[in-house]
Amino acid sequence: MATKNIELVAAPKTPHFVGDGFRVHNFIPSGYHLDMERMSPFIMLDYNSKYNFPPSEIPKGVGVHPHRGFETVTIAYKGKVAHHDSAGGGGVIGEGDVQWMTAASGVLHKEYHEEEFSKTGGEFQMVQLWVNLPAKDKMSAPKYQGISNEQISKYKLPDNAGIIEVIAGNYEEVKGAASTFTPVHLQNAKLNAGGKVSFSFPANYNTGLLVIEGNIKVNDDEVVPTDHFVLFENKGEDFTIEALENAIVLVLSGEPITEPIFPHGPFVMNTREEIIQAIDDFNNGKFGFLED
Repeated sequence: MATKNIELVAAPKTPHFVGDGFRVHNFIPSGYHLDMERMSPFIMLDYNSKYNFPPSEIPKGVGVHPHRGFETVTIAYKGKVAHHDSAGGGGVIGEGDVQWMTAASGVLHKEYHEEEFSKTGGEFQMVQLWVNLPAKDKMSAPKYQGISNEQISKYKLPDNAGIIEVIAGNYEEVKGAASTFTPVHLQNAKLNAGGKVSFSFPANYNTGLLVIEGNIKVNDDEVVPTDHFVLFENKGEDFTIEALENAIVLVLSGEPITEPIFPHGPFVMNTREEIIQAIDDFNNGKFGFLED
């Protein structure tokens, strides 16, 4: 197997707020040529790096809005988020948990800081990822997977290097908790200082890393600091991560969906006509009802 080399390392852009509860750096789609086609099936990645929210009696967040044609994945590192959608999905996720919402044919949803967390305030750190759906599944029924940290399978690395939390896909023989429509690997590498781990994904899979905590060295060569994103070339299969201090790294790799992508705000379809239909369906109440 050949080494999968780094194509680029992207520094975090100036943060902006999504609603009033998520202060994010956008990595996908972005001007680093991390566009939807290049990163497919990952079509959006917003990273709320560690940020201290003051106490608030009114929970901060994002009000009711629609989605169609893809899945939203929220990974909690610090803080707590409550989610509700018009298909009846919802729950609260806290540190180490994941929510995986399949919008598919269309839902309304909202996300807010969980009530008690909102009242006390504190450190908040999250990733939101949009995973595209193939055309044949874009109009399938919505669903919701609330995955607690206890439900996430873990692979213990040798030599006290750390653990791999397998959210989706697999690491060695350990399979992920989330079900996916196309091949997707999503894993947290939680490494102790000096710990080293190897990964292997098919050459054509679009593969990246987001450094959540600590500084790391990739392929015994390039040092990547906290809050930076690594994009790998679509050549070779294998790469290594070494933790220069205690580190958490989000690893994502997926088989590209080789279909046209036509995004418009909260809708991601294959054609302009499908976007017009989505807007019509939303305006005609076909996404259900959800109280703000």
